[in-house]
Amino acid sequence: MEEEPKDVIVLGAIKKGAKKFDKIKNKTGIEPEELNKILEKLEERGMIKVDKKKGLFGGEKIELQITDKGSNELDQRIHEMRQNWDQMVQLYKSGDKKKLEGFMESTKSMLPMMMFFGIMDMMMFSMMFSMMGSQMHDYVPQDQVPPGAENQPSDVGDGGADAGGDMGGDGGGGFDIDIGF
Repeated sequence: MEEEPKDVIVLGAIKKGAKKFDKIKNKTGIEPEELNKILEKLEERGMIKVDKKKGLFGGEKIELQITDKGSNELDQRIHEMRQNWDQMVQLYKSGDKKKLEGFMESTKSMLPMMMFFGIMDMMMFSMMFSMMGSQMHDYVPQDQVPPGAENQPSDVGDGGADAGGDMGGDGGGGFDIDIGF
């Protein structure tokens, strides 16, 4: 799958329990128009499915679900990211600044995903930049850093404690109750 980093981040957000458009938007920080295009593409490729349900007072609710195909693809991408992170750590520990710079340059597009999924240790990541004499924004533009990326658990979840974990923080209280007004 030649997915863009944001596509994989959206898949991860859905797998972590963000099933509604607004929750996905809040969790990923992706603008609504772009998010809509990403969701359409993921649905076309069979990575997600749209479930339409009846609301409490007759309205229609739309929830997004990750498919087995999407889940398997996401697991594979996370495995690749972990391998890349391990390689970066090895290069850092070896003290080979040039190889580390080259490797980080070649995996630049994966860095926002590594942040979102909590694969990278942000302290170690900052020490890498210090060793190279560069800054994070040289490799990851600020607008590509997912909200709260450094606080994300490394486990994408299988229904664990953080599945659906938006209990506030977005100003909405975290409860999805459709009362029909």
